[in-house]
Amino acid sequence: MSTMESEVFSAPDDDAVESATDGHPTLLYAVKQVELAVRAHMDALLRPINITALQYTALTVLRRRDGLSAAELARNSFVTAQTMGEMISTLEKRGLLTRRIDPANKRRMLTSLTDDARSMLADYDAEILALENRMLGDLSPQQRQAFRHYLSSCRVALGDTRAH
Repeated sequence: MSTMESEVFSAPDDDAVESATDGHPTLLYAVKQVELAVRAHMDALLRPINITALQYTALTVLRRRDGLSAAELARNSFVTAQTMGEMISTLEKRGLLTRRIDPANKRRMLTSLTDDARSMLADYDAEILALENRMLGDLSPQQRQAFRHYLSSCRVALGDTRAH
């Protein structure tokens, strides 16, 4: 454990590790509750522009990594390939995505944001950041950094992909 981590969080005692049997919810349950709360707040925030939290996530993934295939976008947006196919179709009809044939593999379609999508995301950046800051409001800058590190470590432990 780094100095920063030891200053931010103390090591759990043996009793805390067994939270599944001591009447406290498991960390898996707590993570899911946070996810559901975030999604509900994002859906409400994005409702005026008729975008869901899942669609917003896909758009922000493309903003960071242009030119993903539907399968890659699905993996990085935490949805199934079938759901992503439907989502791409919907967002393309709305003028927020374009698709083009990959010059290196003619059977592969690459997905990109349109200027309208980039503008829409920019319009909501401050509100999404405010939501994140609200969620992390009781954490110090050091705790926020440690929290990000811990979440990344958990993701790596359960999967083979990097965050995008």
